[in-house]
Amino acid sequence: MILKHYLKYFPSAFSDKLCDEILAHALTKKESVGSIGSIKDPKLEEKDLHKIRKSNVVWLDDPWIFKEIEPYINIANKGAEWNFDLKYCENFQFTKYDGSKKQHYDWHVDQLNEPDEKGFVRKLSMTISLVDGSMYEGGDLEFDLRDGKGDKTSNVRACKEIRPRGSIVVFPSFLLHRVKPVTSGVRYSLVVWSSGEPFR
Repeated sequence: MILKHYLKYFPSAFSDKLCDEILAHALTKKESVGSIGSIKDPKLEEKDLHKIRKSNVVWLDDPWIFKEIEPYINIANKGAEWNFDLKYCENFQFTKYDGSKKQHYDWHVDQLNEPDEKGFVRKLSMTISLVDGSMYEGGDLEFDLRDGKGDKTSNVRACKEIRPRGSIVVFPSFLLHRVKPVTSGVRYSLVVWSSGEPFR
């Protein structure tokens, strides 16, 4: 799919107060190890997961958070001229990348191999920075923005626009992206996926 716009930014969209409230709420929940949707075999996951992804997550489904997120999804979908047919948002993933453990997430796309139990596929992804980029080192969100015309050459772009606290980026879930290793401090973010009918 050839896109006119790959990314839609909302600089410092969430206030410090709102970021604090989400952080405080998420940090009361029990963390789990971040997994990879396409890895189902527990032995394979145990052996290879941390080569691809090393992070901790908390799953949230609070309506008060969704109320803050939803307008940005709709504005991005229209403003970037994607105009995808969206039906619902999955639970939110609060993600922790700890610099003392060099946590990271290598190249991947957010779309899964098959539609979910409702028959929908991920169409838009959103990342919200809950701490300022000055609080950690490394941890850049990067995209490989190829031209969609069969060019095999990578076109890596660091997403510096979301390092300020409360900043948001929205992008199609089929875009290749990664989070580089955090080398010090802790990077906290909120990740959201919006799904709809499979592309035709």
